[in-house]
Amino acid sequence: MIPADVPDEPPLTYADSFDIPVLFRNGPAKKPRRQWRTAKHNAWAESDGFPVADGWYAPTTTWREIIKAATEVGRDVTPHLQNQPRYAHGELVARVSPLYAYLGAHPVEPRHPVPGAKGRRLTWNPVYAHGTERSAKNAAGYRLGMTMTEWACRSLLGLGQTEHLELGGPIPTLLSTFKDPKKKLPDLWGRHEAEELYWLIEAKGGDVGLGTLRKGWAQLAAGSKILGAYAHRTVLVGASVRPGDDLFLTIDHDLHPGQPPLPPAGSDTYDEAAGPGNLEDHLGDSDDALIGAARTQMLAHLALRSAPASQLRTVPVPADRASRHRRSGLTTPLEDDGLTLAMRADARGAAPHAEQHTLRAGIRSMGLDDFLSCRIPGTEVHLGMSRQLFAACERLHEEDLAIARRTPGLRAEDQLAADLELSDEAQEEQRLSQRRIFREQQEEARPRLRPLLRDAYERGAASDWSDLLRRPQEPELDLEGDEGLLEAATPETYLAVSSYDLPPARV
Repeated sequence: MIPADVPDEPPLTYADSFDIPVLFRNGPAKKPRRQWRTAKHNAWAESDGFPVADGWYAPTTTWREIIKAATEVGRDVTPHLQNQPRYAHGELVARVSPLYAYLGAHPVEPRHPVPGAKGRRLTWNPVYAHGTERSAKNAAGYRLGMTMTEWACRSLLGLGQTEHLELGGPIPTLLSTFKDPKKKLPDLWGRHEAEELYWLIEAKGGDVGLGTLRKGWAQLAAGSKILGAYAHRTVLVGASVRPGDDLFLTIDHDLHPGQPPLPPAGSDTYDEAAGPGNLEDHLGDSDDALIGAARTQMLAHLALRSAPASQLRTVPVPADRASRHRRSGLTTPLEDDGLTLAMRADARGAAPHAEQHTLRAGIRSMGLDDFLSCRIPGTEVHLGMSRQLFAACERLHEEDLAIARRTPGLRAEDQLAADLELSDEAQEEQRLSQRRIFREQQEEARPRLRPLLRDAYERGAASDWSDLLRRPQEPELDLEGDEGLLEAATPETYLAVSSYDLPPARV
């Protein structure tokens, strides 16, 4: 028993933790008047779906979890990057830089404190409040809305991977209807395994008022009408914040009973492809989960494979994937993970007298794996992945290249000169058509891809990084680490942020 004179203090908190007030309700309503401060909030219990009751909640998350959501949500641009993978870095910068540029944090003392709350919330910083023009604010609001919607649906509520609805919805026979450019449809869709429902999701961000929410609700209603008899949930997330106020979310939702969801497109039989929250938890027993995870991480993969050798390193993490399965959120912070810390310390003890090749083999015999990582230029975000997932992504990239080469009209050089004179709207519609053609080709190839990616994934476990990267030298194995980095991992991916570049607190 701990001595009675030891104070009963809360445990140490992560340096990048924030409380995010969330209001669940059954439809759009007026913006709550500072209830994110004054209302009595419920403590958030880990959930794989919606809470039993609507109302205010106060979950806590990390900046790493938010950045993870930012890098993975939205339009899949990788079909455009088949021949220029270096530009994947630029897309990743575009997804995270508005958050770094315009978000800050401030200490908060709510009227009704929630046990375990960190007392810090996100807000717009003074740059946004006083020096940012309207168009930049609109762009920041869009990125904030998409990011926080992804975070809420996946990290908080256990939804599987989201997909952009512009490429078609969950039902293959309804694809042409979902792709009707005349319809105002929601942003995203996903499949929630625990609820056994499709989700249609619309994201709004910025100073979100009732008018904006009503437009989003109408978009969801249009998507719901298309899904018709299939059981689904409509979810409208408003990520609302004004200078000096807290970032809070409204989640308006409605349940539509009906037929159970169908197997994933291209599946002959039901495959347990996407368990609650994270495809990576199921890669060992699901080929469709492997394909989905590889597609999700393709942007990070292109960034890694095209990075200069001097910018690559490998970081040791426990090879036991189960230690990083979903418990709360998608990522596991590593600074307080006793298993990781102990195993890294043992590896450092063996390091002074071993060459890199011997050391790399030695840490694997100790139960460590080394994930490839690099800093995304222009940011303080480090992304990485396991050799098995990298190998699967590389095989998928080869197949995507083959699709682009054999499908007329997908390459820019195939476009007629007259097409370059089209209006911006017409060019956007043309690019959308190309992405849809590409996705259709990808889905047609799914039965053939399953054994190919499975073989690549299994072979990757025993491959050297030099072979996977097709370079003569292995990346440096970094056992010392960087005290300025806050690290996190999933079963197959790695993410770190600089502790010196977190949203600054305004005292």
